[in-house]
Formats: sequence, C-alpha cells, structure tokens
Amino acid sequence: MQNQITLDKDMYIQEQNVTESRPWGTFTTLEEGPGYKIKRIEVEPGHRLSLQMHHHRSEHWIVVSGTARVVCGDSEIVLHANQSTYVPQCTAHRLENPGVIKLILIEVQNGEYLGEDDIIRFQDDYSRQ
Repeated sequence: MQNQITLDKDMYIQEQNVTESRPWGTFTTLEEGPGYKIKRIEVEPGHRLSLQMHHHRSEHWIVVSGTARVVCGDSEIVLHANQSTYVPQCTAHRLENPGVIKLILIEVQNGEYLGEDDIIRFQDDYSRQ
C-alpha cells in the first residue's frame, strides 16, 4: 500500500504515512524520494524477518529501542538502542528480535528501485515465497 495523499482545507497536499502489517510486526514508510526510502520497522519479541536479499537496494538500520540480532552475509551481530549497521546490496540478511520488548528501528533504503517486490527470500518462518 502506498502513502495516501489528501488535501486539507487550505488545499495543501499532505501525505499520511500508512502502516503495513506483516506476520513479524509492522512497517511504516515515513518518507521517500528518488533513490531513497525511510521506514519505521517494529518487530515483535521472538519474531524475525525472512533471510533475504535485494538486487536493487542497500539498507542502513538504526535501532531506536529493543534488541536486534542481525545476520548480514557471514556475520551475526547484536545491536541495542542507538547502534546501527549497513546491509550492502545483493547481500543475504535477516533481522530478528531476540528480546522481550518490541524492537523499533529506522531503515534507510538507497538504490535505483525500492519496491517491496525486490525481495529474494531464502528462508521464511511464515512460508512466504
């Protein structure tokens, strides 16, 4: 679902951020423009995203609160609030919340194409293709 655009009473265009649900939590697109997209991602305790890669984008993840276990290529790291990591384009990666509180992070995507269909899944706990 794309951001919804509405006209207020003074005829200014305003974007309303739309939150999308996934089996692991939610994401909200905060802003996007040519070559970038910024999302707020929330991962429920004990859940994880698919092991995946993207052909057309890289990602920067900044932890706002909670704990993130990140697999990126052959390495695995644990991040806490105010820590970040970089996921290069065409690199297998996974984000997991091993903690007991909700993981909240900001994701900054950069690339020539930022559509949700640029996901190659290698493993998925929720049987998505």
